Amino acid sequence: MDRSFDALRDGLRACTRCPLHEPATQVVGGEGPRDAPLMIVGEQPGDQEDREGRPFVGPSGQLMDRIAEEAGLDRGAAYVTNAVKHFKFRRRGKRRLHEPPNRMEIERCKWWLDLEVELVKPKMILSLGATALESLTGTRRGLLKRRGGFEETQCGPVFVTVHPSYILRIRDGERKAEETRRLRADFAKVAEALRPA
Repeated sequence: MDRSFDALRDGLRACTRCPLHEPATQVVGGEGPRDAPLMIVGEQPGDQEDREGRPFVGPSGQLMDRIAEEAGLDRGAAYVTNAVKHFKFRRRGKRRLHEPPNRMEIERCKWWLDLEVELVKPKMILSLGATALESLTGTRRGLLKRRGGFEETQCGPVFVTVHPSYILRIRDGERKAEETRRLRADFAKVAEALRPA
């Protein structure tokens, strides 16, 4: 198979590796510089991402962008993608509610993420949440204990932290502020690691 960005784009558009392609509006591949030193990997597209065809444009992406900017991490210089490329949801009336991808869906989509890593060749990867962590390291266990540090993987160094959607789900104002501060600190560690020595 042709292993190029054009082949990746065309292959994703035609992907039927798991059943998620059937109800989704469209596939959502990664975007950003093709030689980005940082790859940011989230879980899957949400409702807005599915409609627009771009990763991290909904509420989680907006929160990520704000916290990243505050931490000195430039999203525009990163290749941003998801572990799973189609939106998994259940309908409630006219609303489409997020459903987490299962192990089979993550494994079937890992082929695409591996190809993105191979093509971009990032110096490091920022893993956001349990699904990304499972895809990149083989397990999601102990996410909160593993949070805040780098792990060596077949993909290279992977920094482990939570997904911005985790913060959006917190109702308590004090706890939300603390988790926002912690995510900002995690992003700052990644920004620091990217700076030339």
